[in-house]
Amino acid sequence: MKAPRLDRLVIFSILVFGVVVTLIPIVVVFRTALQLPRDIISGGLLFSPSLHNIQSTFGTYRFGRLMVNSLVSASGATVIVLAVGALAGFSLGIFTWPRWWTALILATLLMIQMLPPVVFAGPFYLISRQVGIYNTPLALIMAYIVLQTPLAVLILHRFSRSIPGELIEAAHMDGARHHVVFTHICLPLMTPGLATAGLLSFVFSWNDFMFAVSLSSTTRAMTIPVGIANFAQDFQILYGNIAVAAAFAAIPGFLMVLFAQRYVTRGLTMGAVKE
Repeated sequence: MKAPRLDRLVIFSILVFGVVVTLIPIVVVFRTALQLPRDIISGGLLFSPSLHNIQSTFGTYRFGRLMVNSLVSASGATVIVLAVGALAGFSLGIFTWPRWWTALILATLLMIQMLPPVVFAGPFYLISRQVGIYNTPLALIMAYIVLQTPLAVLILHRFSRSIPGELIEAAHMDGARHHVVFTHICLPLMTPGLATAGLLSFVFSWNDFMFAVSLSSTTRAMTIPVGIANFAQDFQILYGNIAVAAAFAAIPGFLMVLFAQRYVTRGLTMGAVKE
């Protein structure tokens, strides 16, 4: 009886240690956000909480505009990625295409997914300049769609393969057309896969820095990661403002994970192993 208790104690200790190590940076971020610049520099444990950093971040540096830009670009790209991914996954997983054609499409998508994102930075910059959408959220949405669609199609294709063929055959026998089968049968059963692809697409787009900094130059389209980088100025680093920005930037991702966690768990497991 002692060995199992010892094993549980060791596992519990490791879990507690992991949680503490994970929470320390988060606590430091929120603590720094409430400190005055002099308290941050002094490094003292005791300080008087202040809203100075929050006021300057959203007032002087217009951080609220950056949050709106990030939300628009990430949400817009996610909606389009899910629409394209769901239709492509349904087509490749349900319809009877030649095997070589399906394999070619999936291999191409996998190749695009494996390419370093920096490969697309130059072409996207030139395209956005030529079509006149540079420094707009639309340029970021365009880039994120190209980057995130392959992963969404791969996830939803594997998940559509797990849908029982009997349901689709029964619907066709009742006279249902393909769009009815897609909207009334496949989409509800693909909810975990949609949640997984949507969460990954939103988080990757929300956290992107490289394309945001290359496709924007002002607060008109600048997103949160670029704004945080700008707090590191020539002669000083605004640690308090960085902490405030980081704290607010974590809120949407936290809420999405909180509400979509059970769907994401199913989407990453069931859709990947069932045929």
